[in-house]
Amino acid sequence: MLQRTPLFEEHQRLGARIVPFAGWELPLQFVGIVQEHLAVRRAVGIFDISHMGEVVVSGSSAQRFLNRLLTNDVNRLEPGRGQYTLMCHDHGGILDDLYLFQLSEEVFLLVTNAARTLADATWLREKAHAFAPVEELAVTDASHNYAAVAIQGPRAAELMDQCVEAPALSGTRVERPSQLRKNQIAGFPFAGSGVLISRTGYTGEDGFEILGPDKSIVALWQSALARGATPCGLGARDTLRLEMGYPLYGQDIDECTTPWEAGLDRFVAMEKGDFIGRTALEQQRLQGWPRACIAFRMMGRTPPPRPGYRIWQDGAPIGQVTSGSLSPCLGMGIGLGYLPRSQALVGGCIEIEIRQHRFAAEIVARPIYRKS
Repeated sequence: MLQRTPLFEEHQRLGARIVPFAGWELPLQFVGIVQEHLAVRRAVGIFDISHMGEVVVSGSSAQRFLNRLLTNDVNRLEPGRGQYTLMCHDHGGILDDLYLFQLSEEVFLLVTNAARTLADATWLREKAHAFAPVEELAVTDASHNYAAVAIQGPRAAELMDQCVEAPALSGTRVERPSQLRKNQIAGFPFAGSGVLISRTGYTGEDGFEILGPDKSIVALWQSALARGATPCGLGARDTLRLEMGYPLYGQDIDECTTPWEAGLDRFVAMEKGDFIGRTALEQQRLQGWPRACIAFRMMGRTPPPRPGYRIWQDGAPIGQVTSGSLSPCLGMGIGLGYLPRSQALVGGCIEIEIRQHRFAAEIVARPIYRKS
């Protein structure tokens, strides 16, 4: 049975088109994907992200443990700061890509992909059991305690200050949300309770992600809409992240993909010492990896590329599209895919097979869309 977020009735009231996603009933679109996409690029949009998971790791051994489990350097954090990171298995494949926040000296919050929450929590508990006694290290799946929204766009900071007016009480101590810097997090009083606000996002725009109790997040959703935010669904979230070249777990990256292949090497701190997957990643770094993720854009007016379409070069199929869509900002098809590393060169010419016809495309650097 599909789960529903605390905002489900709000979505219905607004006439959203609801679709299944990662075990949840979520809005695909409200007024339309292109309109919602452009609202985020030009003004401000709000997304329901309550389906994402929240796992708390706490205790005196929490920091050492997470540095062993994750690819980024947890020692760079301090209370009130976060980082994008990866969790790999022993062979270097990506179990999940996630955000890690340090809430206090011994409390860390992991924000996971919805489809991976249970698996991530199980993996973390298994590793924690062998790492330290329970009085030093606890792993708690706290997803049931949180709903969440993302507010994204050039007007996001202005809107946040209008909705949340009291100063922060924990994390990064600021007077208002707009004073948070990228990847900072703070706890603010709101709607008779408290919310965690981080300055992060998945759209390439300035933005915030807000976690809190159901009633607080529903109140924030309503407050944001009353102040001009456009409600946005999964469709716009996908086209926005694709214009930036951000990967989607389960589509562009998975357990069979290493960070090197995915182009996520900047989130792997090889110099920090040992972590799960490091040996395999070091071997692959020395010997080379066979394939690489590329970004591409279609040449001229063509049907949009879609996941699973074949990529051709010099008359032969050499790879496959993993994400593809029409870019509302560029007015052309764009996508991500995997090619042999020797052929994954920016500026290279490829063809995308769409409905038994091949259309020209160019390999480009990420982000695919850049603001002028």
